[in-house]
Amino acid sequence: MTATPATPANRQFRLARRPQGAATREDFDFVADAPIPAVEEGGVLVRTELLSLDPAMRGWMNEGRSYIPPVGIGEVMRAGGIGRIVASRNPGFAEGDAVSGLLGIQDFAAFGHAQIQRGDVRRIDLAAGTPGQWLNVLGMPGMTAYFGLLDVGLAKAGDTVVVSGAAGAVGQTVGQLAKIKGCRTVGIAGGPAKCDWVVKELGFDACIDYKAGPQAVREGLKQHAPRGVDVYFDNVGGDILDTVLAKLAPKARIVICGAISQYNNANSAPTAGPRNYLSLLVNRARMEGMVVFDYADRYPQAIAELAGYLKDGRMKSREDVVDGLENFPEALAKLFSGGNFGKLVLKVA
Repeated sequence: MTATPATPANRQFRLARRPQGAATREDFDFVADAPIPAVEEGGVLVRTELLSLDPAMRGWMNEGRSYIPPVGIGEVMRAGGIGRIVASRNPGFAEGDAVSGLLGIQDFAAFGHAQIQRGDVRRIDLAAGTPGQWLNVLGMPGMTAYFGLLDVGLAKAGDTVVVSGAAGAVGQTVGQLAKIKGCRTVGIAGGPAKCDWVVKELGFDACIDYKAGPQAVREGLKQHAPRGVDVYFDNVGGDILDTVLAKLAPKARIVICGAISQYNNANSAPTAGPRNYLSLLVNRARMEGMVVFDYADRYPQAIAELAGYLKDGRMKSREDVVDGLENFPEALAKLFSGGNFGKLVLKVA
């Protein structure tokens, strides 16, 4: 069975080569007329509406062992997204259902019975949040924030929580959730506008502008975390991680979520490790990595709690929307230049 939606073909961005440094348009092949996939027995066809652009996508382009296989050369670029069922041969889905899943950078994605059983595509309730919120607070960034802060960081009332990338997708939810849980929350972000938004709109106790000078983070932590950092949620790595390591409280927990400052290193250049790691020993602290997919069976728990905070106004969700599938490479680049303000989303349809 082949669906016959209004668009006669499936536009796709496929990975053409492994990027060296920042990914550019030349690293992808744009296919304007790929066939619309057939729907197998027990499967569904999804038309993409919104796509999530995340820093992790840069890592998925690299060859080598990781928590998820790399995108293969010639394969559709991997990306999470929101869409609508346009054809179904599965009794669990009806045409028109809103769903989320790894749709890829394309107009249409097909999922077979085995993929549906594995949870690769899930129905979503738009009464709980807007499509944009389902890619942000209720999506992978929100799940990362929730389980990273609470399960890995073990944040509790009275802790001082510091989060880098505070105005980004994960960071905005980490900080708001930490405040809800009774923590003192300090963000690190780039530029006065982002810092003002984090404090005045999201309710952080303070925000440090790392672009304000070479000592800005060090001096900011001295001012805003005078008793030390109990939980550091790290989204950037590099020099900021080293600076926070020097300001740990006893028994501190560092959550390694990402290292966006390092992702565009050429593949031959090693990721810079922390220089101040002995602070972990001195402070009897620990540093632990987290991958959100490990918590997939508990997503409904987190979604229910976070949706409640959105509804009662204790949490906000900001998306930065770029129009047009054809603009994918340039939109992705915004993540690494700091050009996005909030969760970066690509609007397809």
